[in-house]
Amino acid sequence: MEIRFAEESDLPALMALINQAFKVEAFFILRDRLSPDETRAYFQKGRFMLAEENSALAGVVYVELRGDRSYLGLLSVDPSLQKSGLGRRLMAAAEEFAREMGAHHMDLTVVNLRTELPPFYRKLGYAEDGTAPIRPEMVPRVTQPCHFIKMTKPLGAG
Repeated sequence: MEIRFAEESDLPALMALINQAFKVEAFFILRDRLSPDETRAYFQKGRFMLAEENSALAGVVYVELRGDRSYLGLLSVDPSLQKSGLGRRLMAAAEEFAREMGAHHMDLTVVNLRTELPPFYRKLGYAEDGTAPIRPEMVPRVTQPCHFIKMTKPLGAG
């Protein structure tokens, strides 16, 4: 399994994989997780890391550097490969990249309705660090009251 940074030509495929992986959120959110415009906006602010096997896209994670902190999001693994450890490998690669770029903490958010996610991230060293409201652009798309759980992890010295 190779992990590399996405190029602009990868955007349609990574958007498709993210949207496929996030279909699990259909019980509370309308439409796909990312549109082409949203995907490009993420690409301009941060980096997507891709996991490929035999030239096929298997997983994606987004990393945004924010000074001594970094943000991780959109962790997506092809549904046929979930529970294979690929998500953990992508997380570790994202954390290593952020550490090498001078970040001391990795932050992420999960929607409180995805109750399986905080325990997964706790096992990887993340701890709850407060809450945040759903972003305004998401409000028209959500069908249930919800909010973000903020989580963080110290990355240590690089």
